[in-house]
Amino acid sequence: MTVFIFGLIIGSFLNVCISRIPKGVSIINPRSRCPECLAPISFYDNIPLISYLVLRGRCRHCGVSIPFRYPLVELLTAVITALFVFKWRANIPWLIVSLSAAYILVTVSLIDFETFMIADAFSYALISLGFVSAFFNPCFNGGALARVLDFFAGGLTGAAVVGALAWLGKRIYKKEAVGEGDIFLMAGIGALTGVQGVFSALIIASFFGSAYGVWLILFKKAGRFDHVPFGPFLSLGAVINLYHLLKITDFLIW
Repeated sequence: MTVFIFGLIIGSFLNVCISRIPKGVSIINPRSRCPECLAPISFYDNIPLISYLVLRGRCRHCGVSIPFRYPLVELLTAVITALFVFKWRANIPWLIVSLSAAYILVTVSLIDFETFMIADAFSYALISLGFVSAFFNPCFNGGALARVLDFFAGGLTGAAVVGALAWLGKRIYKKEAVGEGDIFLMAGIGALTGVQGVFSALIIASFFGSAYGVWLILFKKAGRFDHVPFGPFLSLGAVINLYHLLKITDFLIW
């Protein structure tokens, strides 16, 4: 329960990052406030998940609806935290790195959904985590040199594959099909999960991204050629691989 509560608190902080970073606003000051009436949010109205339920999803002062994204991110982060702690509690260094990466990926996903942009700083942070963790990363094998090579191979493969998809998509559709931010993001994912993680993340992202696109079209929320953010689905594949690395052979067995 303590781990779950910790995850809720982290999720609340991630919500602040998701709301403020795209606007260039400090994530520390000012204190939390309603984006509509700008009234400061009291501590008892800022309890992760619980306050949303008590207030029935509305601001206490002006009654404007609070986006469902807030409790969703808090709950998602709590679940990820609990699962990762249970899985990697015997490998504390990797637990810290993998959770940090997962938190970054959650933030990236929601910002990409809302703004269709991925800041390169997030990808650089993932690459740095990949470098720092190379010697104890369970996604890598072998001695020190082999692990360093896995780190470089994963990062370069991730950037190269998505870069090739971006080039091919632009040639076919005559417009940008994959954003530059996705290329750097995939480099960060590859730096953490290796070459195997690059391809399995792409398979997962392609499946869920396509399903999401079909859903948007069926419910007339987007047209056939409208842009759909790819970063959230790459992030989904990455978080799965940080928890348990999937290999190409795993998909062949399925």
